[in-house]
Amino acid sequence: MASQLDQLKRFTRVVADTGDFATLQQYAPEDATTNPSLILKAAQMPAYKDVVGKAVAEGKRSGASGQALLTAIADQLLVLFGVEILKVVPGRVSTETDASLSFDTEALVAKARHFIKLYERNGIPRERILIKIASTWEGIRAAEVLQKESINCNMTLLFSLPQAVACAEAGARLISPFVGRILDWYKAKTGKDYAPAEDPGVRSVREIYAYYKKFGYPTEVMGASFRNKGEILELAGCDLLTISPQLLGELKSSEEPVERKLSPERFESEKIERLELDEKKFRWLLNENAMATEKTAEGIRLFHADAIKLEQFIAAHL
Repeated sequence: MASQLDQLKRFTRVVADTGDFATLQQYAPEDATTNPSLILKAAQMPAYKDVVGKAVAEGKRSGASGQALLTAIADQLLVLFGVEILKVVPGRVSTETDASLSFDTEALVAKARHFIKLYERNGIPRERILIKIASTWEGIRAAEVLQKESINCNMTLLFSLPQAVACAEAGARLISPFVGRILDWYKAKTGKDYAPAEDPGVRSVREIYAYYKKFGYPTEVMGASFRNKGEILELAGCDLLTISPQLLGELKSSEEPVERKLSPERFESEKIERLELDEKKFRWLLNENAMATEKTAEGIRLFHADAIKLEQFIAAHL
């Protein structure tokens, strides 16, 4: 029997949520996603000392000093890890923009263009890069600009249908609904445990997937931030799933059958109302969803805190 991981790969594009190249070789995903937390973790491993050294050297060549130097090195580090990852995976790598820019459309566009320029200097075409941007109204507007320049965007920190619909309307290449963080919120509020099929995060991704397939949006749905294997198996058939090394290991070590739970034709006959959005309606619906409001804001704060830790790590190497 094939492992659950191999079975899952038959109908879902498996993505590794890591910056560790050894993990990528072990599980052979098609794509990989990174963020400042994962890059910080990888950068502290002795095996990647040379990557850190190269990033510091490249950053110093920019002639910047102070905070500008730390930012330049951090950008180089994110990109150089991406370059190395793309030597292992056949598909794409996702690289995260600064969380502190989440409400600044122009700055997000500038950062994304900068990342693409750094990748292209390293011989990587933009088709293999996904720029990760938080799913704020300003982030979605940045994606709208970038997609017209063939800079593909991965809309992250996404917790609700209005965010997903706005991303699809803007032409974003891919969205990353955060399954596990939605579950965390509901467990904290209710004190209940949820079976995988009733998991609020799983149900949210199902709703978004059904909406996209019903109305023919090409934006890809990539479930993310899983807390357990059951959540993953309930979303088997989703366009993509980005999975941590621990859960990849659990899938690889089991040979129990995997049933496809999501497919476009399952939702063709469903009655789904189209959601008409402008900025006011988007902000109101997000405001009315306490979970999505709180988890988006919390996620931005956490990613920003990790970016600061990454800069502190870099400062120690100067």
